[in-house]
Amino acid sequence: MAIIDSSGYFTDDLLNKQNIADKNSFLVLAKNNANKIVEDHKAAGYDGYIIIPPINWEKGSNSLQLKANKSYGTASTGMVEAKLNRVWDEIKNDSLKIDAVKQQILSTSRLRVSSSNIKDERANAETATGIGYACGFLIYLILLIYGSQVMMGVMEEKTNRIAEVIVSSVKPFQMMLGKILGIGLVALTQFFIWVAFVFIVYNIGKFSGSGTAGTANNIVGGMQKLFGSVNISLILFCFAFYFLAGFFFYSSLYGAIGSAVNEDMREAQSLAFPITMLVILSIALMSTAIANPTSPVAVWASIIPFSSPIVMMARIPFGVPNTVPWWQLGLSMSLLIVGFIFTTWFAGKIYRTGILMYGKKPTWKEMIRWAFRKN
Repeated sequence: MAIIDSSGYFTDDLLNKQNIADKNSFLVLAKNNANKIVEDHKAAGYDGYIIIPPINWEKGSNSLQLKANKSYGTASTGMVEAKLNRVWDEIKNDSLKIDAVKQQILSTSRLRVSSSNIKDERANAETATGIGYACGFLIYLILLIYGSQVMMGVMEEKTNRIAEVIVSSVKPFQMMLGKILGIGLVALTQFFIWVAFVFIVYNIGKFSGSGTAGTANNIVGGMQKLFGSVNISLILFCFAFYFLAGFFFYSSLYGAIGSAVNEDMREAQSLAFPITMLVILSIALMSTAIANPTSPVAVWASIIPFSSPIVMMARIPFGVPNTVPWWQLGLSMSLLIVGFIFTTWFAGKIYRTGILMYGKKPTWKEMIRWAFRKN
């Protein structure tokens, strides 16, 4: 990060001292090439820049903006903020440069750093972080709750011997797809109810009068300001896509487990544990992606189908195409569709054998053998 200092107190020695102590980010004092950095910081070799204004001796504090061509997460800006404040503490304690009166004014002052996207001035890292966490956790809960419902539904059909009649008339792939679509439409209905509720609250201010309507107007005004900083239509579309595609991907695997086990829930939970761990791992990767949406971990985790429903939805609020390029979003969606088709085929092959098998506790190794058996 380039530091363009207008205060006259930041030096190479102070910044280098912090760079050696903390190598997560490097702050470089820009001297003669400040204008070039502002015009194109990427061409100058920087990921972004921060302008330090003249010190406000009346207020004793300054809010800074980390300007870049993309949005940085609050964790990334937090690292830069912590490093700058360590430099700031040394400056405040330097009696040779700052007299006692000014030191007293600055004693409680702190530098605040926020992310500013040059290519998308509406972008807000804090808002994107909140929306990213909300979308990620919603999909996480959907995958676990409705995925388990698919597993329980298949187990119930197997116990009641209903599936034996159905599987004689349709292909395993068709039956598994029908089971997933049926429960998926229930989940989609719930999603539309959520959207309708938000839409009603968002527009309620137009029909408000006075009195208690003032509070409603404040809520609506806050929501309009919140939604104005993100591409809400793109977020809703992507959420619906990853909501359904992620559900289809994981529920097919849960359905395969339901067809292989009998009435023993402990056996079902044991087989479902690896799948559940993949969902939990996606939540851990989501936190890393929100901290730094453009890191290699965030990029790959948002492309691989096992984690993309959660991780990509955490990255999208930071901005498309500046933070998340279109090719990454398109590749992620394409691989998730291919993954869903494969897992449904895979689950259908297991379903064909497992639904007719009783009294035996299968293993994942045995289930995979069922899937790739030729007959």
